[in-house]
Amino acid sequence: MNSRLRHWRGAATLLLAAGSPARQPRSPLGPCDYELLLLQRSSRSGFMPSAHVFPGGLVEAADFSAEWLGLLPASPQCGLGLVKPPPLGSSRAPLFAAEQERLGSPLPGEIAFRICAIRETFEEAAVLLLVPGGGPVPGGGPALPLPPERLLPAAELSEWRRRVQADPGCFLQLCRRLGCVPNIWALQEWSNWLTPVGRAGRGGRRYDTAFYLCCLEERPPHASQDDQEVTALLWSSPPEAIERFKSQEIWFAPPQFYELCRLCNFSSLHELHKFSSDRALEGCERWMPVMLTASDGYIQLLPGDELYPEDPDYTGEKKIIMSTDKKVEDIMKEGSVFHRVVIKNINNLAVYVNIQPKYKHKNPLMINSDCTGYNSRL
Repeated sequence: MNSRLRHWRGAATLLLAAGSPARQPRSPLGPCDYELLLLQRSSRSGFMPSAHVFPGGLVEAADFSAEWLGLLPASPQCGLGLVKPPPLGSSRAPLFAAEQERLGSPLPGEIAFRICAIRETFEEAAVLLLVPGGGPVPGGGPALPLPPERLLPAAELSEWRRRVQADPGCFLQLCRRLGCVPNIWALQEWSNWLTPVGRAGRGGRRYDTAFYLCCLEERPPHASQDDQEVTALLWSSPPEAIERFKSQEIWFAPPQFYELCRLCNFSSLHELHKFSSDRALEGCERWMPVMLTASDGYIQLLPGDELYPEDPDYTGEKKIIMSTDKKVEDIMKEGSVFHRVVIKNINNLAVYVNIQPKYKHKNPLMINSDCTGYNSRL
């Protein structure tokens, strides 16, 4: 499949976790000593209006600028290390190389997409993930935000934020002004989601999105919405975010819900950081959910599920529609190999997965967002 077809735009998003005091949760999963940054999209957005999402956005040509090579370390991959060859029968998520080839840039995609995620986090939430100088901070633990003495006065930083929003190329100028570089080493490759056929945003464009995870040692840094793309934000532990979703205070699209369920495996920030760091060079599989329409809901099928097509209609040009007159419950009773999200309505999702995860990853906890709570078994 040619990843450079017009159907997708490359994007990056960031699961930003910051330490917080473990407190009595609203969830039966127990205490959790970290929180994630969640942003509410504008109701006027052409893609997932009003949804709560992780920071992120479209990759820009400025993220692939060769000028970054003058700021970052000269070692191969700027010190990131090489992702291992994928398991037999699998393939490396192609968005990195595809974007690099399309733009003719010497900057590897693994670097450019991290720069994109860091830039978008600054644009949308005013959080700057930079390190002084030109290389990673030694130590191997969760990242530390820039010390206050390295930051600009609030008014000047706000002006820079507006400039970067208007021109992504200004982000490199800001880094030069601060004598810093994007902390690409703190971002660990986590997952890769492709917008399903039939779920395109305004203009019919779909997104090929790299998901990264970054753990911050300290408590959540100050963040503020831009009141344009983002109208509200909150810091929440994964279990509490799911409880908010269950009570319809907020809502997530299936990929965000899936990733929150996966993060529920980790109650400790340092446990999460160690896991993500240890598997950092394993890479990840690109997933395109395929929608199966039932008589009373939908099932998003993911690779490895027994109903997932052998030759998925990636582009939508084949006009393949998967539908059945059966109820979701009957489909579930008939199956045995699951990697799917069951959708009754936008606030009623359930994850079912019993396949072996690839790339040394974790399966999500099987969580049902309706009143039945947590699925201990299928």
